[in-house]
Amino acid sequence: MSRIGKQPIAVPSGVTVNAADGVFKAKGPKGELTVPYNSELTVKQDGDNVIVERPSEAQKHRALHGLTRTLVANAIKGVSEGYTINLELRGVGFRAKLAGKALEMTIGYSHPVVIDPPAGVSFTVPEPTRIDVSGIDKQLVGQVAANVRKVRKPDAYHGKGVRFLGEQISLKAGKAGATGGKGKK
Repeated sequence: MSRIGKQPIAVPSGVTVNAADGVFKAKGPKGELTVPYNSELTVKQDGDNVIVERPSEAQKHRALHGLTRTLVANAIKGVSEGYTINLELRGVGFRAKLAGKALEMTIGYSHPVVIDPPAGVSFTVPEPTRIDVSGIDKQLVGQVAANVRKVRKPDAYHGKGVRFLGEQISLKAGKAGATGGKGKK
């Protein structure tokens, strides 16, 4: 049996859940999310828990069991707590600011880069070199954070660029490091 799929999902107070016809709905203080799932699986509420069950031990059902349980758990956590991904800017003169709801970054290009957030995602800039991407949909927040990072990935030689907070970049050795610092004579 799936170790992930068989675990019950605790429903916090203030969150209402409903599962019918292959659609799971969670509504909480942060908003409302809908998660489609395979209708062969059973998602039911048992007191303060949600349980995902599969009809058989077939490979298809085993594969969908853990996935469905994780998607449902992410939806419940999203509507109750929300998700936040922190990014940092590294580089001389690299900074970010908010222009309305849009994120405006100066990151070494000849022009500022402006990114508009999709519905359900918001940007905050607590410091000029830090960006927080937050929302209730874990997948959407992660995708938007990846798109912001993709604008200027960390450089392999200097480490300049947009990176996740705490991300370690292994730097390559430059020309001097490759030859041992000794030049030809």
